Amino acid sequence: MTFRNGTKKEISADKRTTVLTFFNGDIKKTLPDQRVIYYYADAQTTHITYPNGMEVLQFPNQQIEKYHPNGTKEIVFPDQTIKRLYDGGLEETVFPDGTVVKVEKNGAKTISFSNGQKEIQTAQFKRREYPDGTVKTVYANGHQEMKYSSGRVRIKDEKGRLILDEK
Repeated sequence: MTFRNGTKKEISADKRTTVLTFFNGDIKKTLPDQRVIYYYADAQTTHITYPNGMEVLQFPNQQIEKYHPNGTKEIVFPDQTIKRLYDGGLEETVFPDGTVVKVEKNGAKTISFSNGQKEIQTAQFKRREYPDGTVKTVYANGHQEMKYSSGRVRIKDEKGRLILDEK
């Protein structure tokens, strides 16, 4: 069936699949499982809506965005970096090398590196935790504290002068 504006409607023989081809080149498919696939011709973007409410957008640069019914948004970038934005404000990014960055609603950031190191960044301090148990903390005022796995503790003032070196 073709409408006056150029839109074409096709219905499958079993009447379970409908395809609308619009005059501008957009295509809307409604499938038997109730998925709706809409292709935006100008943007070369596909938008899939699932019966459970999930939506997936596929862009020509291979970026994929998923919008989950619970409010979570997931973006897969062309380099395979994955960013998740959760309803409560948490943001999580997973890089191809295995590094994971989590940013809390309050701005606190935790970076877990693929080599086992972990960094925590807040307004008050930056702390790096090493796989051997060594922990280095730099406070907002420049004060530094280094606790080694051996038990040694080194503390420096904001100018980098050694205040304490306990072994």
